[in-house]
Parts: sequence; C-alpha cells; structure tokens
Amino acid sequence: MGMKTGIFYGSTLGTTEAIAAQIGEKLGISAGDIHNVADTDISKVRDYDCLILGTSTWGSGELQDDWYGFADKLKAENLSGKTVALFGCGDSAGYSDTFCDAIGVLHDDLAATGCRFVGSCDPSEYTFDSSAAVQEGKFVGLPIDENNEGNLTADRIERWTARLKTELS
Repeated sequence: MGMKTGIFYGSTLGTTEAIAAQIGEKLGISAGDIHNVADTDISKVRDYDCLILGTSTWGSGELQDDWYGFADKLKAENLSGKTVALFGCGDSAGYSDTFCDAIGVLHDDLAATGCRFVGSCDPSEYTFDSSAAVQEGKFVGLPIDENNEGNLTADRIERWTARLKTELS
C-alpha cells in the first residue's frame, strides 16, 4: 500500500486490540502504527493518509468508552483527503438488535469530516436483527463476532484486508 496507514482502536477486554493486531499483520502495518485511543494524542492521526478505526459495541449500541473523548476530537479534525476504514466487535446473539452499532456511530460521527470511507461488508454473511452499522444495504466496515462466530474471524479479516489493499492502492 502506498498510503501511510495507522490503526486506532479502543478495547476494554482486549478483543478489539487483538483484532487490530491481526489486521495490522495482514496489511504489513508495524506495531508502532497501531494506537490505543485511550493513551493516544489526537495529533497522531495527522501522520497518516489512511485511518483504520476499531471499536467494540457496548450497552445498547454505544461506542467503547475510550472512544468518547477521542471521537469528539477526531470529528473536529479536517480529514479531507484521508481514507477511513472501520472495524468493530459485537455480539450478534446477545445483542442482535444493536450488532456492531458502534462502527455505525463512528461512521456517522466522521461523515462530515471530508474523509473517504472504504471497506464496507455484505451483511448477508451475518445473523443479526438490526444494526446502525448497516447503511445503504452494507455494513460500513468489518463486523467481528468473536463471541459466537470466532471460527469465521480469520477468514473475514483475510478477505477484508485483501479488499482494502485494492481499495487503498
């Protein structure tokens, strides 16, 4: 990939952090370019052409806690010319009506920043009732369900990162 890419994630139990590392490995992104939003200054996003943002979904469709302050600052950044890809973790069985909502929240938060979104996914491969992350018939990013479909995670990451490589080239 010709674009300088950084991964920014929020993780409470470590699942989203692990997924961020797997995505980084597939895309050849060094550990130094993978940032936990809990302890990262917003100015770091300016170092990258492409931002891969990851959040788990909590409660009734909320962002992971560490994202609240960071997302507010990110919304205030001028992201014109930047490419954004989203991924998130959710529970399609226990929270079937808000499955991976948080990636939809991030998408909507950043819609007015001037960035270009890539990495949408086909929802037909998932079992859930509804999600704020499905817009215009597609997930706005990569949904991961380690609770119920962990056996599919590696393949989903493999296919998503392969698509990102073409969308980012």
